[in-house]
Amino acid sequence: MNVDNGTVISVMDIGGTHVAAARVNVATRSLLYGQTIREPLDGNSTAEEFLAALVRCAERLPAHRGGRWAIALPGPFDYEHGIGRYEGVGKFDALCGFDLRAALTGLLPDVRSLSFHNDAEAFVLGEWWAGAARGQRSVVGITLGTGVGSCFVRDGRVLRHGPGIPPEGRVHTLMHAGRPLEETVSRRALRRAYAQATGEAPAPDVQEIADRARRGERAAAGVFTQAFRALGRVLGPLLVTFEPTVLVVGGSIAGSWDLIAEPLRAGLAEAGLAQARRIVIQSAQFPADAPLLGVAYLATAPVGTG
Repeated sequence: MNVDNGTVISVMDIGGTHVAAARVNVATRSLLYGQTIREPLDGNSTAEEFLAALVRCAERLPAHRGGRWAIALPGPFDYEHGIGRYEGVGKFDALCGFDLRAALTGLLPDVRSLSFHNDAEAFVLGEWWAGAARGQRSVVGITLGTGVGSCFVRDGRVLRHGPGIPPEGRVHTLMHAGRPLEETVSRRALRRAYAQATGEAPAPDVQEIADRARRGERAAAGVFTQAFRALGRVLGPLLVTFEPTVLVVGGSIAGSWDLIAEPLRAGLAEAGLAQARRIVIQSAQFPADAPLLGVAYLATAPVGTG
């Protein structure tokens, strides 16, 4: 396959348990060769171990001398300067104050330029650019995993302020029942709720809780029902005001969409969304690869934020 280097961006998506890398053909809005490389990553590793995992992943990509890299990763992070601001967030503590741009510039293959972007924003823009929300003017996306990521998009532009948008566009800053939302909706919250309901300690991980719910265990099903009705009640007023045409849900927990969709819709209706214009609510088309596609879009077609 002959591809102009100018149309190809090398990309990474860094999460708490893995790193993924690919090359994106911007002209076709697709992964070059249809290939994604993944490596396990320990969010509690040292900076040296963290860097080694990223480099191993990058070096497994097919050779391509393009030189432009874009990386999606969670905050708190100084995306402009490439410096970690993680402190007391339960992962990436070794990167607090660490200059990731300088370190990776000397380690990644064929680096000429390197940019960093928020992973939730990359996910939502990937779905808007090439996935479930393609062609939609107004989109809200959330990611469900170790926390709740979010992004509000209109006409391909990330919005962080305005009617129906929480501060900085961050849904996780909102409260439910007097507590931060992530104390109700997150991997740790679901596990804690299951442990409280069953007395089982340590609680199984979310995938096992989901499997038990599918087998008919009432406690497991109740954990999903309560958490995602709550999420719907929190999101509902935002969506009524922002009026997206689609809400896209991704992240590792969204793999249990069969257990999430109905409670989420019920919570949204309880919050008044039934009175708003119709909004399509669906899981991501590219749950694993949307951040890779989106970060390529951010790196090549910046349109600003608001």
